[in-house]
Amino acid sequence: MLGFVGQFQHSLDAKGRLILPAKFRLEFERGGHLSPNTEGCVALWTPGEFSRQMDERLQMSRAGGSLERQQVRYWSANSSDVEFDKQGRFALPSAIREYGQLSGDVLIVGAIDHVELWSPTTYAEKVNAAEEIFKQGSD
Repeated sequence: MLGFVGQFQHSLDAKGRLILPAKFRLEFERGGHLSPNTEGCVALWTPGEFSRQMDERLQMSRAGGSLERQQVRYWSANSSDVEFDKQGRFALPSAIREYGQLSGDVLIVGAIDHVELWSPTTYAEKVNAAEEIFKQGSD
């Protein structure tokens, strides 16, 4: 059952590994997939959700033009499989760490159907700035 919610902060270790919060681990027993995501964060997908993302992007590539194909190429070329050790640690490839500007502390945020990995600075700029808009609600 998907439903990733909540926010946690952990630090990358010297080997570029991160600990997945225990609350999220059950959904990743068969591994997971990392990919660049919008707003500069990194997405961690369950195998089933990653497969769904691939299907959507393939359709977008086939129905779109050159720009859509380039975006799909970038996404797929920079996505990777991940495995978790017994402590719930997983390695982040250097390219994905660079994309997300991840070093030191990392925010691990539930995003309902996936988990997002954020630089605390980027998160503050992109997401915390939306707090006032959220408070206002929609009319």
